[in-house]
Amino acid sequence: MIKVEWFYWLCGIFFVLIALQVLNDRTNPKRLGSAAFWGILGLSFGYGTFVVNKTAPSWILGIAVIGLAVLAGSGFPGKGEERTTTPAERATFADKFGNKLFLPALVIPVVAALFGAWLAKVKLSDGTLLLQSGSATIIGLGVASLLALAVAAALLRPRSPAVPLHEGRRLLEHIGWAAILPQMLATLGLLFNASGVGKAVGRVTDHLVPKGSLIAAVALYCIGMAVFTIIMGNAFAAFPVMTAAVGWPLLVQQFDGTPAVVFAIGMLAGFCGTLCTPMAANFNLVPAALLEMKDQYGPIKAQIPTAIPLLGCNIAIMYFFAF
Repeated sequence: MIKVEWFYWLCGIFFVLIALQVLNDRTNPKRLGSAAFWGILGLSFGYGTFVVNKTAPSWILGIAVIGLAVLAGSGFPGKGEERTTTPAERATFADKFGNKLFLPALVIPVVAALFGAWLAKVKLSDGTLLLQSGSATIIGLGVASLLALAVAAALLRPRSPAVPLHEGRRLLEHIGWAAILPQMLATLGLLFNASGVGKAVGRVTDHLVPKGSLIAAVALYCIGMAVFTIIMGNAFAAFPVMTAAVGWPLLVQQFDGTPAVVFAIGMLAGFCGTLCTPMAANFNLVPAALLEMKDQYGPIKAQIPTAIPLLGCNIAIMYFFAF
């Protein structure tokens, strides 16, 4: 059986290698704090296995998360001297390979879809599943990423096997602490739900939705997903709160909606909020920084005219196809 933990360990090894690179970079004025940030993150991936298996205390991971937050709040990680291709060299590669540069990126969704739709059902001779149950998509994403790396290496023929690692570090240093923002916000959503925020919101929505009005319930769920995403910065953080408040009790239990359709479209409605908020720093502010845009809110301003009608489309699609 292929286990998802193997790919978590691989992620952990990657971040530890990044930490060692940063630690040895004398040009980085924040190298110690930066190395600590990536090192703690990398070691957390491996330690998490023991927490899941209940062979190690979970509070240590909690301290690690607090440590990451403190380092991020203190201005870490920082940037060092880039040891990768120059902008001129990258422009030359772009002219030389053209649209072939998209091949590695296209490998990822295709392979991940094959794993999730087909290999997830394959069984070994002893009757056990080939892929760990419930983790086929994540395993597929890990395998797809490795295949994409191999395709990119075969296409571009880098001068050293370490080039992908240096490029990974370059991107991570541009993104900074925002690279782990989605995971942090998703965890925040689970904490909100566990603390009863979803139930509290549900009691409020009982007074807002007219009894027996399906369209009002659908609109409230979708708009609520978008608004909570704008506030929290991530649809994964908004999802458990709004689903516990409206999605499950009203749309599924009361109106007999199809759960898969309701929740999938609900996430899409949340993503409409992602397009409109600076809280989604990794989606909106980081690209502006990478592209050196004069207006750091430029992506948001360009996306709002699409986000609002798209939210309306999601409401209509859920209303007509989920019930």
